[in-house]
Amino acid sequence: MLLFSNVKKLYDGTSADASAVHHGVDLHVDEARGAILELRPHDPALRLGDAHTRVDGSDLVITPGLIDCHGHVTVLGLRDDDIARSNADENLLYVEKVLYRTLVSGGVTTLRDVGGATHKMKRLVDEGVLIGPRLAISIGMLSTTGGHADFRGPDRCHATLSKLWPPGPGRPSNIVDGPWDCRKRVREIAACGADLIKVCASPGVASPSDHLEHRDFTSAELRAICDEAGARGLKVAAHAHSRSGIELAIECGVSDLQHISFLDARLAEMAHKAGCTVTPTSWVMDELTRADGLTPFVMEKVKRVVESHRRAVEFAYRGGLEILAGGDAVIRGMHGRNYLELVHLTRDGLSPLSAWYGATGLAARHIGRPDVGTIAPGQRADLLICAGDVVADPEIFAARGSSAILEVFKDGVGYRGTIPGTPHRTFAMTVDSVLDAP
Repeated sequence: MLLFSNVKKLYDGTSADASAVHHGVDLHVDEARGAILELRPHDPALRLGDAHTRVDGSDLVITPGLIDCHGHVTVLGLRDDDIARSNADENLLYVEKVLYRTLVSGGVTTLRDVGGATHKMKRLVDEGVLIGPRLAISIGMLSTTGGHADFRGPDRCHATLSKLWPPGPGRPSNIVDGPWDCRKRVREIAACGADLIKVCASPGVASPSDHLEHRDFTSAELRAICDEAGARGLKVAAHAHSRSGIELAIECGVSDLQHISFLDARLAEMAHKAGCTVTPTSWVMDELTRADGLTPFVMEKVKRVVESHRRAVEFAYRGGLEILAGGDAVIRGMHGRNYLELVHLTRDGLSPLSAWYGATGLAARHIGRPDVGTIAPGQRADLLICAGDVVADPEIFAARGSSAILEVFKDGVGYRGTIPGTPHRTFAMTVDSVLDAP
């Protein structure tokens, strides 16, 4: 057993209220099962046997491992050469590095990948061949011809496939037109092992030729997607910047609205009545303003979105919407800095505990992983061991980067090896265990 003794501060991920914050507690972890055994007030008289490891927690802040609700582990950047590398034969090597950095540096123990990751990648993580956060996957990102996921550029040729996640093993085409084509593609994606369906309900910012105010799907198409997804027990998450796209997504039955750049009070009320969550992706909005290699057309869209995005997050927060944390790491240098979404959500008006809740317990509930996101008996032992009170002040992450995180535990195993006496894993150990297995 592993005991974090007399922990200075612990956020348990169960709510955005002060009741989820504990001081001076003992956290017991069952290493054999990789699960939380007990959380209780500190007992200075507690005696442990030789098989137990005690870690002095009097200077530590502990939280659940982060849950990133908007990831793209196959995206290395938005420049043409980045996309070319993503589609190369060696793409799985790049994905391995992204996954490793997301877990070990970014503190993300569970990631909802909303476009790009295949079931093979998810399975290799589960089997321990790849080190990274456990994955929930949409596999593709459904778009109409010429829509947000159709990366062919203004000189497009209809005989040329989109460069963004072209069809391949385990990943059907993203491009669909007409209700029955939409239904068929949802069925294909579900058969390929998807955990949710991702759809572009509005044009996008980084896409090369679509205008923000234009329409992407029709109501009939989007209703067909949501109907087929629901029939298979899958939720639908929608890329939705524009007001028309947000409204269409709400009306057609989308569960999670992502980006929400032009959300207003009326749409927030509609989304609340429909029971929608929102994933604002606040961090990437800031990163886009400094991204290189973007065309003037794209940069003009970036400027328009950034001007309205913070107000949209405020409308969502004041309107009582449940807000999930999602980094949308699609620009060079973003992978492995996922904790910065907490910083930007608080800068956009959320309380620190609301931001943390959206990256832990609330996120777990909405992505269908009730076994993670909270520190409670029986839960998976996914933990961040931090230096500094990042719970009260996520800005510490902006100042210190990943050094604010001392250790990342996933299923009770550390991945940095920085706390003496605790179990930890390295890439070499994992590969050897696979290669040497009988």
